[in-house]
Amino acid sequence: MEGVSIESDIREFLASRRAKITPQQAGLPAYGTNRRVKGLRREEVAMLAGVSVDYYVRLERGRIAGASEEVLDAVAHALHLDEAERAHLYDLARAAAKRPAHRRRARGPLPDSILRVLRSMTDSPAFIRNGRLDILATNSLGRALYSPLFHDPTAQQPNIARFQFLDPLGRDFFPDWEQSLNTTVSLLRTEAGRAPHDNDLTQLIGELVTRSEEFRTAWAKHNVRLHHTGRKSFRHPAVGVLTLDFDALDLSAQPGLTLTAYSAAPGTPDHDALQLLAAWAATEIASPPTAPLPPTGATDEHDSSRRP
Repeated sequence: MEGVSIESDIREFLASRRAKITPQQAGLPAYGTNRRVKGLRREEVAMLAGVSVDYYVRLERGRIAGASEEVLDAVAHALHLDEAERAHLYDLARAAAKRPAHRRRARGPLPDSILRVLRSMTDSPAFIRNGRLDILATNSLGRALYSPLFHDPTAQQPNIARFQFLDPLGRDFFPDWEQSLNTTVSLLRTEAGRAPHDNDLTQLIGELVTRSEEFRTAWAKHNVRLHHTGRKSFRHPAVGVLTLDFDALDLSAQPGLTLTAYSAAPGTPDHDALQLLAAWAATEIASPPTAPLPPTGATDEHDSSRRP
């Protein structure tokens, strides 16, 4: 499936980053106004990286397997790559060389100790996901917050990306649609670099590329990102719009899995909405199924009202 072809991903990623850098940003003189390319030329990147033009052209064509760390660092510097983009370039180089990712990925069910920690977080919605954005386990408040993702009893495993792009409820649930869309796609693009041979990930991306024009357009931009902290808005069917701070923590004992927890500062309308959500959960979800759904297909690759 072309969505996760290593050679094409390397080619398109480097070309898209090159197109974003102007000569002025790179500290180069710009002669004339009729440049035939958007951003830097290949020969300009080669000069900035200290490599021959022929060698850089080979890199941009996807032949990056034998590139040294020094060359990758020089290219990243020339293209002004941020932390996430630099890590993605290294992931693509490892995949091209058929070298395993730094960490093995978790297999099997989640340990009971992690589930106990998750369930003990009674004041914060929290959940555990994998790199494909499958929700593997939630606490009670997390289940309540993401309740629209659980509305289909036939779905074996809720997936944030599939819900967002393919479920009619997805667009309404994420009011900051463009920002949320770009974040989701960037996270999947990052994961595709880490785990290019994850069959479940490949199938998910293929499904989304085929069925969603919005996903297909965003996927072609080759944007990647790290997603450790920030703010996210939801339009919940019971409590209305609430905007929460989030912190995402990698589970070092379960490589490839992330625990995300949401919170709101006391005394704010969003904190009040969170308390309202907890009350709703206590009355509407009598026995929330907080047990995890076992991770499947894991591989070793690495102003709206708040009233109900």
